[in-house]
Amino acid sequence: MKLPRWFPLCLFMACMAVFPAVSPNAYFLNIVGFAGIYILLSTGLNILMGYAGQVSLGHAAFWGLGAYISGVLTAKFAWSPLPALIASIAGTCVVALAVGLPTLRLKGHYLAMATLGVGVIFHSLFVQFAGLTGGPSGLVDVPSFSVGPITIGTTLRNYYFIWAWVALGLLGALNLSQSRMGRALNAIKGSEVAAESMGVNTYRYKVIIFVLSAAYAALAGSLYVHYINFVAPDTFGFMNSVLLLTMVVVGGIGSFWGPVIGASILTLLPEYLRAYEGLEVVIYGLILVAVMMFLPKGLAPLLRNLNRRRRTVEQTGDGR
Repeated sequence: MKLPRWFPLCLFMACMAVFPAVSPNAYFLNIVGFAGIYILLSTGLNILMGYAGQVSLGHAAFWGLGAYISGVLTAKFAWSPLPALIASIAGTCVVALAVGLPTLRLKGHYLAMATLGVGVIFHSLFVQFAGLTGGPSGLVDVPSFSVGPITIGTTLRNYYFIWAWVALGLLGALNLSQSRMGRALNAIKGSEVAAESMGVNTYRYKVIIFVLSAAYAALAGSLYVHYINFVAPDTFGFMNSVLLLTMVVVGGIGSFWGPVIGASILTLLPEYLRAYEGLEVVIYGLILVAVMMFLPKGLAPLLRNLNRRRRTVEQTGDGR
């Protein structure tokens, strides 16, 4: 019997729900909370690049914009975090629309260069508007998230709060991949000319998905800033845009589980490499190079193929 497409996601989230009970310590639980934020970011980028085939080298800019809008509204203007989160998503979507309308007329490396420029511009703005953002020193005194009278200030509460949003984000991406828009995006990824000949408004869909991708980043930014109660411009520089891109590619670009696998590995791996003091960066780089050389489609397709082979073996009783 074929399982519903949402069953693996429900099983995965059930495992994450019970994870705090088996977590070795609060520090590791904190790291897995950060992994959830990176999964949201990577999922949004995967929607843009993996589903629609549009390259972005400035995704961290929208992450930063969401974080700063939410942080400034709560720290400087005494907003409640929940309305600030909504405002950060809405404001980032408006900016993404303004950015996407002209840049998404470009294609290939021209689009990549344009998004890179957007990332550089926003990083500069985060530094220059020191009266609001705190400048290079960062924005401090950002309050923890709260819902009504409940303050989400502990590691455990933050963990469940972040992963509840991750569940919603992953469910949205899953539904998108199976929807009419998802099929249109796959057509655009395959060939824009062919998609247009079939009546698909490619420019419209690209703008919509660009804005949706930015909304995921803004949500992650708001969760991030209220999680650590601080935000600085360096977090949203070019290298972090590259890191997000790497997470998507290592996990498997275009695969639903790719961002989950890639973000989880690249968030947890540095923690395990700390034991190799002085060599952790080299080992980290070698692992990434090896994955790109031997698994160019990422880890998710490999796991999927192994699972199919296991089922075939079970059904036939023959391991050949």
